[in-house]
Amino acid sequence: MVPPTWNHPKKTDGTYIPLYDGSYTERAAEWDEEYAQWQLGFRRNYAAEKWVPKEGAEIGMDFSEWNGRRPSPTDYMPEWTEAEKTHLMMYETTSEGTPLSPPFEKAEDLARWLADTGASAFGSMTATYEQWLGMVGRRWAPSAIAIGGHLMSGVEATAAQGIVTAAESGSHSDATEPVDSPVAAGDVPKPH
Repeated sequence: MVPPTWNHPKKTDGTYIPLYDGSYTERAAEWDEEYAQWQLGFRRNYAAEKWVPKEGAEIGMDFSEWNGRRPSPTDYMPEWTEAEKTHLMMYETTSEGTPLSPPFEKAEDLARWLADTGASAFGSMTATYEQWLGMVGRRWAPSAIAIGGHLMSGVEATAAQGIVTAAESGSHSDATEPVDSPVAAGDVPKPH
C-alpha cells in the first residue's frame, strides 16, 4: 500500500529507480549487527541461525566484500505509517521493484486499469480484469507457470481452477513451475 500522492522516483532519463520493499531501518540494523560481529571475528550462519567464527579467506576480507555495502534509505520504499498507506499500486519484482501502475484506492479500479492498459502479467502476456482482480486480492502471483509444456502468466494461471491452491501454498509439482513474480506494493518478497 502507498499514499495516494506517491510518485515512484525516476532517473534523469525517465525510467523508474528500482526500490527494495521492506524496512530500511530493520535491514540497516541487521547490517550493523553483522558488521559488529564481523569485527569480532564472527559471521552469521543463516542455516544454523547462529554466529560462527570466520574461516579461510573470510578472515582477511572486508565486511562489505562479504555482505555488500551498508543499506541506503534511497534504495528502499519509504516507511509510511499505516494511516498513510491507503492506495494499491502494482509493482514487479524482477528488479528490486518498479511500478506497473499508478496508485488506486480500490482493488477494482487497479484491476480495471491493468486490464484496460494491457499491463504486462509476464513478458508480452497480459490478463483479464477478473484475473488481475484475483491477483490483487491475493497480493502475489508468480510471473509465469508452465503446465504440460504450455507457458502462461502467473496471473492467468493462479486464476485457473486448481492452480490457486498450489501457487498460494508455495508448493508445485514437476508440471507447475513458478518463475519470479509481479506483486502488489507492500508484499514484495525479500530479499531480492
